[in-house]
Amino acid sequence: MTELNLPALPDVDTASDESGPSLATVTVRMTGAERLRSVGKQLLRRPTVVISLVVVLLALLAAAWPSLFTGVDPNATSPDKMFAPPGTGGYLLGSDAVGRDLLTRVVYGARPSLEAACVAILVSFLGGGLFGLLAGYFGGIVDATVMRIVDVILAFPALLFAMAIVAVVGSGPLKIAAAVGAVGIASMARVMRSEVLRVRRQPYVEASSVSGARWWTVLRRHVLPNSIGPITVLAAVEFGTTILSVSSLSFLGFGAPPPSPEWGALISDGRNYLVGAWWLCTIPGLVVAFVVLATNRISRALEGELKA
Repeated sequence: MTELNLPALPDVDTASDESGPSLATVTVRMTGAERLRSVGKQLLRRPTVVISLVVVLLALLAAAWPSLFTGVDPNATSPDKMFAPPGTGGYLLGSDAVGRDLLTRVVYGARPSLEAACVAILVSFLGGGLFGLLAGYFGGIVDATVMRIVDVILAFPALLFAMAIVAVVGSGPLKIAAAVGAVGIASMARVMRSEVLRVRRQPYVEASSVSGARWWTVLRRHVLPNSIGPITVLAAVEFGTTILSVSSLSFLGFGAPPPSPEWGALISDGRNYLVGAWWLCTIPGLVVAFVVLATNRISRALEGELKA
């Protein structure tokens, strides 16, 4: 029997190689929950983000449970305690022209102001996401029509365009929320369209279409889940601006009628007494500024961590 002398196989280094990582290298990817926990830990290490979270949490608590902060009726008047300065007469933040507690009115004003902002963001998110999804996927005349409408909306200042819509449909909290949301559809649609154009060219999307899947199945299973991330981040970034826009329209008198304690309406009422009772305008304005800055700080930090 003939003996075969085979050459010995070279030793395989499973750790590393000069040409790059070996086949035995295992890449560990974090799950979605682990990624969120990691992002949360990174954000909580920043003092400005923590302060912003506290401010937003207080605003949300005031909107959900105003009785946690005050037990006074926001419309209760005391004519003998008109224009009480902050810290006097039992009023922590002072009183207005008819003796109403300013702290109570600011607290109760959180609900209508934040509700209108949430409705506006929801309108722009859903509308912009839908139009951007259809324009990016189908292209052609659908894309051209949607983008020309978007260009027209973006050609006007956002607040001016929202005022024009309110002038047509009428005033009220829900109507100004819908107007602000309609203006925000344009930016959402542009971002969504660009992301859909990128995802649509991916091999798995083309394979699904070639295999005979219906177009709505491809949109629902492949395109939408992989395109919705950027406009979700954009919605968080634009939330502070939306609060400012809603308050601006309320300031101009398009919000709920008196005696509603909307933040914009409180600022508008207080401007008439700015010289003698500065707190009526300054304190609600500072509240709006703090909430807007806090939401912007959180959203920007979140956007940076998710992109990292």
